[in-house]
Amino acid sequence: MRPYLTFLFVYVMFISGLMGQEILRQSIRGVVIDQQTQTGLPGATILIPDTDPIIGTSSDANGHFKLSGVPIGRHELKVTYIGYKTYQIKDLLVTSSKELVILVELEPQVIEAGEVVITAESPKTLPVNRMALVSVKPFTIEETYRFAGTYNDPARMAAQFAGVTSGIDNRNDIIIRGNSPMGLQWRVDGIEIPNPNHFGALGTSGGPVTILNNNLMGNSDFITGVYPAEYSNALSGVFDARMRNGNNEHHEHWFQVGWNGLEFGTEGPFSKKHTSSYLLSYRYSLLALLKPLGIDVGVVPKYQDLNFRLVFSNRQYGTFTITGIGGISYIELFDERKTQNEWTFLTHGENISNGSDLYALGVAHQIPVSGGWMVKSGLSFVGSKVYTKVDSFSLAQPVSFNKAGELSQEYKVSGNIKARYIWNKKNTIETGLLCDLFQVQYADSLYARQRYKVNTHADRVFSLIRGFAQWKNTPNDQVEASLGINIQYLTLNQTWSPEPRLALNWRPGEKHTLSLGAGIMGQMQPRIMYFVVSRQPDSSSTLSNLSLRISKNAQVVAGYDYLINENLHVKAEAYYQYLYHLPVKKTLPAYCMINYGHDFFIHREYTDSLVNKGTGENYGLELTMEKFFHRNYYFLVSASLYHSTYFGYDSKQRNTAFNGNYVLNALGGYEFRVGKRKWGILSFDLRATWAGGNPYVPWNSTQTVAAGTEILDWERAYQARYPDYKRVSLRFGIKRNKPGYTLSFFVDLQYRTNYTNVYLERIDVTTGEIRKFFKMGFFPMGNWRIEF
Repeated sequence: MRPYLTFLFVYVMFISGLMGQEILRQSIRGVVIDQQTQTGLPGATILIPDTDPIIGTSSDANGHFKLSGVPIGRHELKVTYIGYKTYQIKDLLVTSSKELVILVELEPQVIEAGEVVITAESPKTLPVNRMALVSVKPFTIEETYRFAGTYNDPARMAAQFAGVTSGIDNRNDIIIRGNSPMGLQWRVDGIEIPNPNHFGALGTSGGPVTILNNNLMGNSDFITGVYPAEYSNALSGVFDARMRNGNNEHHEHWFQVGWNGLEFGTEGPFSKKHTSSYLLSYRYSLLALLKPLGIDVGVVPKYQDLNFRLVFSNRQYGTFTITGIGGISYIELFDERKTQNEWTFLTHGENISNGSDLYALGVAHQIPVSGGWMVKSGLSFVGSKVYTKVDSFSLAQPVSFNKAGELSQEYKVSGNIKARYIWNKKNTIETGLLCDLFQVQYADSLYARQRYKVNTHADRVFSLIRGFAQWKNTPNDQVEASLGINIQYLTLNQTWSPEPRLALNWRPGEKHTLSLGAGIMGQMQPRIMYFVVSRQPDSSSTLSNLSLRISKNAQVVAGYDYLINENLHVKAEAYYQYLYHLPVKKTLPAYCMINYGHDFFIHREYTDSLVNKGTGENYGLELTMEKFFHRNYYFLVSASLYHSTYFGYDSKQRNTAFNGNYVLNALGGYEFRVGKRKWGILSFDLRATWAGGNPYVPWNSTQTVAAGTEILDWERAYQARYPDYKRVSLRFGIKRNKPGYTLSFFVDLQYRTNYTNVYLERIDVTTGEIRKFFKMGFFPMGNWRIEF
């Protein structure tokens, strides 16, 4: 009962001071710019129409504006400018602790002869990247806070969208339309990040705890198909995350403690004389702090991360942005610290040490050039490291010995330049070049059959060079079309990959949008797979995967979006994908690399002698009904029906590992304003998920015992399925505004209705016994936060 009594106590403390206090006010400010040229628009009209009297102002010569004395609460913002579509967004949350700083991008109005009607589109449905016309879901930072069961994790938030599933509860993998999560590309401020998660394995894109801090995120795009030509080296989708700018006039701070750790953040101007700003947060594992205090928390995951963004603006030299992300993590899973009945296996145990590091630093420069040009360039460095050690011991041999180990490192230096030319209001052209220089170092070993086997060994340097060009045509306010091409060149094996893209949006009426997209997406293989060692009969070794080509995904998407009103819409998308150049193996005909990428370790994927002769098919239908937050409530219901198969070397069709066939998501929430002056907010959010079980390859117990190492039963590959997955999450919280600061507290309760949900499966190589480990059915978590 203690957690519930604690919550009741906090509830009373929050509510007790809400009565009979004076009205609190805050400022809303920002800048109004042209969406195409990114230049400020002077003289734009900015209004808050729901206040009495109406609060309004105009933008200055550089497009900047400020609205002072805005009452605390949710408000509507309306921006108008002659020759541009009206910008209107509702339910902006204004708190007492932080100025609300927003960026307003106005889209030029395309008016043909004789037309006088100006139509406006809700910014809630518009992507940040206006070149993205199909299969794109824009989202805001508030959604990462609001959705139940997301742990304030952008990846777990995306799992609620149509066409998306997650792998297992203790990871945040993003599986898009039946594709491997390896096919997802993470970008942060234009920097391509291999895996932005703690305890992440090379070649994967997910993990248990995100390194990205949602407190620094701004409006971003999540694209699930036929993305614009500027995106490349991604087979399934793109998560294009963007950090917001720090407050360039006032210093603001926050402190919070919760599931993701103990965190402190700060933002503000470097100098009041300039418009430069900083934004920074640091986080440390909460459990790692509790154990030194004598609190028994079991296995302790140790991690810490740092996120920051620095912005320096100058009218003459343009805008310079410095973005940094770093995270280190380490965990020890030692059976020797447990009783025998808690060991991984009945007669022997394992001591596993695992850690991962990620660090990324990027510098970007953007400047408008005369003649309608905008030039953006950047230079970045990304490094990642994974290290694992597995020691084994048994009743017969209590002294542990080293069973397996890995030390893998990747470093990347990237340079890019992109130019945008605004021909006129109807035509925009973009072109760009990106060069990645990789240095990879891989080393590992595994003890089996009385000897150590080396799976990977490399210290190599190579490059991936990419170029693109794309054109967007808007003949009128009802039609948008984009055409582009991306070309990739991998110097490691001189592989070329031309990838054309085409997308079209047509609005036959103000409430209806039809979309169509087609194109080819390509991705190089996980870099470590090129350097898998292949043993020859004469005891020599070769790198037989070195010639693997870039895998391709040719796809077509058709969609329909019905905007019932400005806050409610229904969307349907149907798609077909044909995947080819997938790595398969002649002597293991059921194998295909497309089935991997959602595990903590990838030693099972160290397969040699691969060839690009595999193919695959994904097709499905996605339905979404979404009510944007308005009048104190929101909801999102999504349903996905899909089929995902592949053809191995034997040309036999099989299910992929991600062919769950269906997933249903329903979530919603309501806010109550409390207190005489409506300073407090009580929020309740509910989420339910029902997903089909994924196919898997069972163990071959007989061959495993004979070989002394794990062997899968490929004759029955992906025929069996795990049980359906069902989950319900409830989140309730309190936000209280006080003069100069805001307090927040929430509790997230998760109940997994299916106790047979397997999140880890191991086989005992000495007996052939299969051990399954299950996630707990009920899992509560909380978060306390102060902003000042």
